[in-house]
Amino acid sequence: METMVQRFIRYVRINTRSDEHSTTVPSTQSQVDFAKQVLVPDLEAIGVDHVMYNKENGFVIGTINANTDEPAPSIGFIAHMDTADYNADNINPRIIEHYDGTDICLNEEKGIYSRISDFPNLTNYIGKSLIVTDGLTLLGGDDKAGICEIMEALRYIKEHPEIKHGKIMCAFGPDEEIGIGADRFDVSQFPVDYAYTIDSESIGHLEYETFNAASGTVILKGISVHPGAAKDIMINCSKLAMEFDAMLPGAAVPEHTSGREGFFMLTSMDTQIDTGTMNYIIRDHDKQLFEAKKTFFTQAARSLNDRYGREVCEVIVKDQYYNMYEVIKDHMECVEVAKAAMVKAGITPICAPIRGGTDGSKISFMGIPTPNIFTGVENLHGRHEFACIDDMEKAVEVIINIVNIDK
Repeated sequence: METMVQRFIRYVRINTRSDEHSTTVPSTQSQVDFAKQVLVPDLEAIGVDHVMYNKENGFVIGTINANTDEPAPSIGFIAHMDTADYNADNINPRIIEHYDGTDICLNEEKGIYSRISDFPNLTNYIGKSLIVTDGLTLLGGDDKAGICEIMEALRYIKEHPEIKHGKIMCAFGPDEEIGIGADRFDVSQFPVDYAYTIDSESIGHLEYETFNAASGTVILKGISVHPGAAKDIMINCSKLAMEFDAMLPGAAVPEHTSGREGFFMLTSMDTQIDTGTMNYIIRDHDKQLFEAKKTFFTQAARSLNDRYGREVCEVIVKDQYYNMYEVIKDHMECVEVAKAAMVKAGITPICAPIRGGTDGSKISFMGIPTPNIFTGVENLHGRHEFACIDDMEKAVEVIINIVNIDK
């Protein structure tokens, strides 16, 4: 029978990268194919009941019916099938048994190394077995590790009917990396009391607080004229862009913040003399501070317009997701169950706010409290990504412990 590691390597070799510029659902055909041709038959082979692919939103959903008459919660597990905006063609994973704590050569020919000096977190894995890249692609453990861990737990549960449990559901969805997959999640097809995304990083992480998040688009409006006759006429959008960014607090950026500190981040910009666009993300865990940051952002545009005596700057602010703690704080049972499951597996839970978001952020506000659990994958979204086999196995154990009513 295929092991979890064999399944993981098979899955990550399949390019399922999402595309933020696409208008299809899911955003790439490779995700559709992966869902219909791989995930659906694999769930059916495990013996999962009621497996379906929803062509309207791209989610694969499966159920294992309760095997006890005792009262038991219905619990869901969620992971995403797409990978991030990084090369995902011809992924060539390699297993390092019993890692010795030295620099890892990913690609000798091209001189690509994961060095301890750059990634000191590697020293946490001495003696464990790692799956790494060949230095030319990402690995895809975010979040195919989560998918495989859920699959392995479901397989084990089906093969061990002595584990008494309530209804268990799984959902594998598209387009998490571009922030739109969970927008289409159909909670009516996922009737559970609470759920978990298996989408965090190193062992022990249990997350139930995320950023509040918004996007900010700045549209710049200049005046182009021959530079020889530009005095008191030209308004250069490249200069406007610098002025606008300088009006935001310089310390409130990702590279100078941590913990619960929020930020503004300029993600991209494109300016000519008379036109320009700047794209920002705005983040804060605290709802009041989040609203204050959005107000500050719009006031910066207003101040720039006042300075020039005309509209040289227009901003559009759109909320993206909210701090799921606002929902989960009233349903802390799901957190306590996960903590107990980790302790039973010999793991110390690490509860800290995510400096980001998960599909669970949106799903929680849809009515299903959904904390986030570790996968055993680190250095995400690039060539230095790796998965720890030992910690992936622990994630499987935690999932099994969560549903086992004989705790």
